[in-house]
Amino acid sequence: MEYNVYTPCKELAKQIKLYWTLESKDTDALHERERVFPDGCIELIFNYGDRFRKYDTENTFHIQPSSFIHGQLKTYFELQATGKVGIFSVRFHPAGLQPFISFNVDSFTNTTLTVNEVWGQDGETLATKVLNCCTHEERIKTLENFLINKKQLLKINTSPVEYCVNKIIDTIGAVSTESLSVELNISKRQLERRFIATVGISPKLLARIVRFQHILQLIESETFKSFTTVAYEGGFYDQAHFIKDFKDFTGLNPKQYFSENLEMVKYFSFDE
Repeated sequence: MEYNVYTPCKELAKQIKLYWTLESKDTDALHERERVFPDGCIELIFNYGDRFRKYDTENTFHIQPSSFIHGQLKTYFELQATGKVGIFSVRFHPAGLQPFISFNVDSFTNTTLTVNEVWGQDGETLATKVLNCCTHEERIKTLENFLINKKQLLKINTSPVEYCVNKIIDTIGAVSTESLSVELNISKRQLERRFIATVGISPKLLARIVRFQHILQLIESETFKSFTTVAYEGGFYDQAHFIKDFKDFTGLNPKQYFSENLEMVKYFSFDE
């Protein structure tokens, strides 16, 4: 697999974290199922290779469309490539998608929408153009022109929610909704409603996901002596709390995580 990352233009940097591509030209390669974990971000996927299978349960799956947006994840799912891999993806910041769409982000949490369902004929035209581009640079230019136009047309202000998201990330989830509502002079209930509508999940769940992704970074760096050490360094009160969140988001306990071949997870990590 060849994986590459590209930086968005300055005008879209507050909304887009990065662009990434994944390619493999070996059509005869056998692809194992890979688990994808929640990372707090939303992905806009353009698949110019063979389609992927998405497993909804252990034994059932559906074939993903060629161009779609995957909403926020609350738990893991599994993907399996079926042949040649060719993916171009936009990774939005947690509150980054809302400025480009005219409906609430939480309406498709844990599921997907095709670009046609999101933007109608404009989305279908965009997908055709992006999939037919010869280079990733052309894809980025085509997509950014489209998104800048949508952003200017909709004029949606997400600044208060962006502030909350940044606080959650900066503190690795160690900030309460109550304190954020006081800082912004908004009631807790109103802030939670706006946050969920814009991000797709609650502030509390995003905080859990941020802590979980921080834990993954500590584990991958192998700079710890025990799981208990990782739990405390990751902001958990105890090891049991840490193991529960780990199982909720991965379906595995930490020891099982080390024994699995989780190649795909590095392409979906929060701290890329």
